[in-house]
Amino acid sequence: MSLLENKKVIIIGDRDGIPGPAIEECLKSIDGVEVVFSSTECFV
Repeated sequence: MSLLENKKVIIIGDRDGIPGPAIEECLKSIDGVEVVFSSTECFV
């Protein structure tokens, strides 16, 4: 059982770190996780 199981998540990735789509792909392996927003931003 995961802490994120059956939850809705918002993903904000970092351009120089881990991008949003990469985090989203990892979360797809957890049952019931719904990604409602995913973005990659540049924090300068």
